[in-house]
Amino acid sequence: MFHTGCLTFRLRSHPMNLDQVMLVRKPKTENRYTYMKQLMLLVLLAIAGTLHAQSLITGTISNKTNGKPLEGVTVSINQTGALTDNKGHYSIHLPKKGAYTLTASYIGFKPFTTTINANNSTQFSDITLEETGLFVKPVEISSLRAGKNAPFVNTTVSAEEIKKNNLGQDLPILLDQQPGVVTNSDAGTGIGYTGMRVRGSDITRINVTVNGIPINDAESQGTFFVNMPDFASSVSSIQLQRGVGTSTNGAGAFGATLNLSTNEFNENAYGEISNSYGSFNSWKHTVKAGSGLINDHFTIDARLSQITSDGYIDRATSDLRSFYTSAAYISKKTAIRLNVFSGKEKTYQAWNGVPQALLESDRTYNSSGTEKPGTPYDNETDNYQQDHYQLFLNQEINANLNFNVALHLTRGRGYYEEYKAAQAYSAYGLNAPIINRDTIQTTDLVRQLWLDNYFYGSVFSLNRTGEKLNWSLGGGWNRYTGDHYGKIIWAAVGIDKDHKYYNYPAAKNDFNIYWKGEYKITTALSLFADLQYRNIMYNMDGFEAAPAYIAHVNYNFFNPKAGISYHINRTNRIFASVAIANKEPNRGDFENNYGVATPKPEVLRDVEAGYEWNNSIATIAANVYYMNYKNQLVQTGMLTDVGAYVRTNIPKSYRMGIEVNGNVKLGNAFTVAANVALSQNKVLDYNATSYDSNYIAHTQQYNKTDISFSPTFVGGFTLSAKPIKNLNIDLLGKYVSRQYMDNTSNARGSLNPYFVSNLRFNYIVPQTLFRELGVQLLLNNILNAKYEPNGSTYSSFDLKTNRVAYDSYYYPMAGLNFFVGLTIGF
Repeated sequence: MFHTGCLTFRLRSHPMNLDQVMLVRKPKTENRYTYMKQLMLLVLLAIAGTLHAQSLITGTISNKTNGKPLEGVTVSINQTGALTDNKGHYSIHLPKKGAYTLTASYIGFKPFTTTINANNSTQFSDITLEETGLFVKPVEISSLRAGKNAPFVNTTVSAEEIKKNNLGQDLPILLDQQPGVVTNSDAGTGIGYTGMRVRGSDITRINVTVNGIPINDAESQGTFFVNMPDFASSVSSIQLQRGVGTSTNGAGAFGATLNLSTNEFNENAYGEISNSYGSFNSWKHTVKAGSGLINDHFTIDARLSQITSDGYIDRATSDLRSFYTSAAYISKKTAIRLNVFSGKEKTYQAWNGVPQALLESDRTYNSSGTEKPGTPYDNETDNYQQDHYQLFLNQEINANLNFNVALHLTRGRGYYEEYKAAQAYSAYGLNAPIINRDTIQTTDLVRQLWLDNYFYGSVFSLNRTGEKLNWSLGGGWNRYTGDHYGKIIWAAVGIDKDHKYYNYPAAKNDFNIYWKGEYKITTALSLFADLQYRNIMYNMDGFEAAPAYIAHVNYNFFNPKAGISYHINRTNRIFASVAIANKEPNRGDFENNYGVATPKPEVLRDVEAGYEWNNSIATIAANVYYMNYKNQLVQTGMLTDVGAYVRTNIPKSYRMGIEVNGNVKLGNAFTVAANVALSQNKVLDYNATSYDSNYIAHTQQYNKTDISFSPTFVGGFTLSAKPIKNLNIDLLGKYVSRQYMDNTSNARGSLNPYFVSNLRFNYIVPQTLFRELGVQLLLNNILNAKYEPNGSTYSSFDLKTNRVAYDSYYYPMAGLNFFVGLTIGF
């Protein structure tokens, strides 16, 4: 929540090719994981060799009103699904004869259901869908997301997929099986503070929006999902764009864009109660309800949640509470929606990590609170509440033109509390007290570091669809004001209660405007262009570590993007894009680099190309990318006193790689999905400086080293089985290669590679009393692997050994653990 020695480098460009990516040499300690990589690659190759089905159901879906084909309609038969292409065409293979139920659904249209009799031949079933007569399309979402034909790499996760795993763990953990994603958890359970990286870029470099509203913290640029507990239970879909992606509101995307949508239209009334229990006394209670459509125009939806856990790490407790409400008025051409949601968290601090010396003997050790004599301080906690208000107007002007405008306010306030021993009075701007003629220089105390802020503004988009040209004009203006202050709530001697010892305000304005368009040269070939201008004015009036440092900066960024997409036929598509993105430093970059160098904004040039193939029983997607950076802000491996990574500018660096993902249905009972991300992530001509006990600098030059926290190989698979009706069993696996915690590629300051596997059961109990009665069981880390996906390291020069020494800390994940849940739907 409060996440905010630097080095000087001289770099040069370095040529490379994709063959080098495939031939990255691994340390010997990784050899035992080689078979895991080979297994994942073989699964992906198997996906490409699909099976021949006996029956083919095909046809075209069109609008009943005007006869135009509908693209993106969801068609499903017996849990086998397909989406219509730009001509409204769909096709689904069925493995055997028999009667099947076909359903077609598309937002803004009434669902369609019919019976199909498969007979080992090709059957044609053309469908017309009738409009609901209500404007229920989420305009604010479509203007930001990459469309079906956009030349950007993305995956979309539906509410049904989220629900399979949603037993209390945080949203990043639920996205762990997405390509190139690595997740972590301070408490080791996935509850509380969690993080994720995409292509080696952490959450401060991932643009996050909810219904088009920016969610990233304006100063740290991070997104703290702990402040939005159980938000996954209100999400209707998630799109993850890897790379720069399309223009969006808020912080620039340097690794990915995460777009969350909650503005789902529910025509019928519903209710749902979900409860789960898991290891480490973990509980989740969720109640959801919706009115359905009232008087043909109104809907109300609500959710109330509580999540608690003792955590795997000692004292890493979590007490999380949240609510979500949404009320809407919907007519034929107008939709007005008000969302109000809030989260309140109290977590015991666990961001220091486990020292390397204790990793084998005491994996759950937590140093937080131990400055207090005797037992650890019981309230060494992080406390924060965040309230969100979103008001939307979606308006259709005509059949081809619509717009939306949204007002938003985010109110955040909270603190973290800690016990500090032997603190000098001078460090808090106080004179040392004299007691009984003795001058007291230090005292034990309890302090709170507060953040009190407002983030508000407006976003808009104007969207046009046509036969040849589709475009959106959008943007937004957002303002942040925040007070950073600290106060002492208790001291052993000499300090009044609630003494405020610092107060540093900050303000930030963020304006952007973009135009993006897709022009169809032919029905198969389309061009994409995207132009964005962004202005940031950021005023910081002092820092705790540098009270006299007044940083007022103004940035003007131009972010162009262009691409091409070509449908070879109905099942094959190729695409390519080039994009330039700019990003400003965050608050911590200014504070941590004070006295060394003013942090510079970053520039990213991203080139991507991809291929997609699919039919009704298999899909496969592959892409290559090259991301070239100027002044990239990379993590040094060190942490601030509130658990945020220290970063420094690197003049020249790059990331390049290959990503492949796909799935295949193996008959009626089995489905296998897999993804592989293979990459090089390099800093060029790197000068690493460490200091000895006499504070003398020792510098070592590296020609080409790995960017911190950027594994060369990330792979995952899901093997799904349906042995009986209503029972789904999923075996999930994840492999992550070695991660270096600084930028020297030294294994002594690295995270070991790991493979972890989970087992998931979902069963819908046949009964007539409830709309749904679902039972879930999640077994995490079934092989009881000891692994650490995250950590920190501090280097120094050891005069005795005449080499760099590493003081490293790790965030272990729990061994074998479980969650079990029960869902009742009304």
